[in-house]
Amino acid sequence: MAKRLSLILALAACTFLTACGTPKEDAGADARPAPGVTDSEIRIGSSLALSGHASFLGTQTLLGAMSYIKHVNDTGGVHGRKLNLISYDDEYDPPRCVANTQKLIIDDQVFALFCYVGTPTTVKIIPLVDEAHIPLLGMFTGANALREPFHRYIVNVRASYYQETTEAVRRFVEDLGLSKIAVFYQYDAYGFDGLKGTELALKHYGLAPVARGFYLRGTLDVEEGLERIAASGAQAVVMIGTYEPCAKFINLAKQSGFNPLFHNVSFVGAEELARRLPPESDNVFVTQVVPPPESPESKTLLWGAGEYIDLLKKYYPTERPNSVGLEGYINAKVLVEGLRRAGPHLNRERFIDALESIRDFSLGIANTLDFSPTDHQGFDRVYFTRYKDGTFVLITDWHKVRSTLRSNETPAPAGNGTAG
Repeated sequence: MAKRLSLILALAACTFLTACGTPKEDAGADARPAPGVTDSEIRIGSSLALSGHASFLGTQTLLGAMSYIKHVNDTGGVHGRKLNLISYDDEYDPPRCVANTQKLIIDDQVFALFCYVGTPTTVKIIPLVDEAHIPLLGMFTGANALREPFHRYIVNVRASYYQETTEAVRRFVEDLGLSKIAVFYQYDAYGFDGLKGTELALKHYGLAPVARGFYLRGTLDVEEGLERIAASGAQAVVMIGTYEPCAKFINLAKQSGFNPLFHNVSFVGAEELARRLPPESDNVFVTQVVPPPESPESKTLLWGAGEYIDLLKKYYPTERPNSVGLEGYINAKVLVEGLRRAGPHLNRERFIDALESIRDFSLGIANTLDFSPTDHQGFDRVYFTRYKDGTFVLITDWHKVRSTLRSNETPAPAGNGTAG
């Protein structure tokens, strides 16, 4: 099987390189179009969870992206070409994601890969991307493996999990005066990445996790991890998981009388987590890489969130706006901007060069987009949100957070309480 895969990849790579030329040749030559590009169409491929326990994340990412793609197609496409997004369900399963990606590259001959969802799935296709010299853009994962070492063909839009966990630890230690922080994580590449990021952030303050607990991907077996963390007396728990097991962990903890602060990274899917929490869960936080689209601040100050809400309503009127969909929508805007800048004579090298030319580009959220030939992560900002009245709202004042946390959840807080 391994030999067959290597042969397929080698043949595919040769085909692509023959059609596209080498990077140096393509950058300045009027080369033939890349695979997936015709006079009327650009084929893009995606593998993501459309069923199974992470289906909310995959489905909403796809709907957000398609809201903008449909709009672009309805208004003439990009240089006269319509975008055709071919998507396959991988159920958040790495082997299935690899098989889908092989099909997209070899059978469907897509121009680029786009909007993959999840760390354990996406990291498995890095060798395929490198072999085929095919762009991979806008993944719903903050995995460090997609950022280091640098890959020319991998382009991240969102901030990393390291940045999310660093921000969570900073707020808990500096603003809330906490020192006993535990980690609950999914036992795979996603969870390990978040665990390492949390450990590095704690080390900066001379701290280490007071306990570590985990669950296996695809299960809800959180009890053993909860027992270990509760026994540590942790004041806060950094959680790197998906919405169902994380919600179960929080609810069981509250039922047992263990009531620390709970922090989840963005991949949890804030809206689905909120649906599974009781009303009194105001000690639950989520870091986001885009602002919550329906928060008052987003609606009034950030035109990009409003644009997403309007187009989602137009093309998918039964769907509710959410942060996952907004991220997919922004990914699609970045894809289209790169295609526009690449010009009508499109190939993969020109597309990557075009993305690398983007500087200080506004997408209507609080931070602008920047790439370069040595930096393929567009955003660095992390937004902190807190559960309130059935949803997650943007935090702008940490003084208010300190004052409203119940006395049995935190010790007397310290810190400067700066807004963020």
